[in-house]
Amino acid sequence: MKKGNPMFSRARIPYGTWGSSFFPAWQMSPLAQVNIAQFAGEAANYIFNKRKVPKNTLDYLIIGSTVPWHWKFWTAPLVSSLLGHRLPGYHMEQACATGLQATVLAGMEVQSGANDVVGVLTFDRTSDSPVGVFPERRAYERTFALSDVWDNFGFDPATGNAMITTAGIAARKHKLDRREVDECAFYRYKQYFETLESGFLDRLLFPFELLNVQGRPLGKVDSDAGVRQVTLGGLRGMHELDTCVTSGTQTHASDGMATLLVTSKAKVKELSTRPEIDIQFIAKAEVRTGPSLMPEAPTLAVQKLLGRTGFTMDDIAVVKNHNPFAVNDVIFSRVMNYDWHNMNKTGCPLVWGHPQGPTLTRALIEGLEEAVDLGGGHVLMFGCAAGDVGIAAILKVS
Repeated sequence: MKKGNPMFSRARIPYGTWGSSFFPAWQMSPLAQVNIAQFAGEAANYIFNKRKVPKNTLDYLIIGSTVPWHWKFWTAPLVSSLLGHRLPGYHMEQACATGLQATVLAGMEVQSGANDVVGVLTFDRTSDSPVGVFPERRAYERTFALSDVWDNFGFDPATGNAMITTAGIAARKHKLDRREVDECAFYRYKQYFETLESGFLDRLLFPFELLNVQGRPLGKVDSDAGVRQVTLGGLRGMHELDTCVTSGTQTHASDGMATLLVTSKAKVKELSTRPEIDIQFIAKAEVRTGPSLMPEAPTLAVQKLLGRTGFTMDDIAVVKNHNPFAVNDVIFSRVMNYDWHNMNKTGCPLVWGHPQGPTLTRALIEGLEEAVDLGGGHVLMFGCAAGDVGIAAILKVS
């Protein structure tokens, strides 16, 4: 793949056809009480109406989630009905890489000519996550119960380690200094609150009022509830849970949805709110690093991506990532010789939360909006996923 050649010559992301809910923390909003797929479909309908996107232009729907929800068997066809338009489609998941991977898959649908307008709708609810009961005939414990969110985060069956352990192991491998990790986390909070005050997030985050089955108000989802101002001294004083990891330097479970469209070059001007803006897919890469080294995997994916395309970090205008641990960003900075102050300028999942499925979708939307404000440029998106996987992609805004 050469530097100037996009991976999908036909596919485009139409500017302004996207949107996201806020991501309230676990159990801190009415989202804890609803079917998240129903909410996501109805919320996407609202967003597309606000963006003046005719739903009858959609040909296909790719949904992404990682936490089981009631009626998940029916996947995208059900969610499209909740969106108000009966569409074919499917469900995909790749842990916290789901949002970016779903967008790339939509690009493939358009590039192949199978569909001209593909909706990407990602969502998850970690609150009151389901418990599955599995028959285990070959084990002494004949019936095994698994709490989908908490047990999976606490135990990787391939390594026996919890996700937080991967951060500690990676921090020790790369000889990180906790003082720098604390400083990075503090700076990430500063970036988020400055962006919130600037009004930037008003362009992509939508407030929603939720109703119960009787049609009575449950309450509003109009903030990233759970995000609080921090001080560097407060972060310094937190108990170290593993090497360079405290409760203040890791993300938190949350709920939410995010959506966008992918369409053909021929149709993009019909849908975009600013037709003069062109958003292309340039390249994507994935890697799997060593056991229990998840936080370094995104950096390795970026190295692979840059090596394949001929890009350098000097070619990138916006750097945005999924960072469940501040350790992720400091490792990237060390290995890539890149100043972590220049990343995540409009906020990041470390601060605003981690509903898994839509996490990288929201980060991507923020990154594209930031590039538009800069007058264009290349956007580097990357993140980690369960199983010590890293994903990275470059998009071009012009």
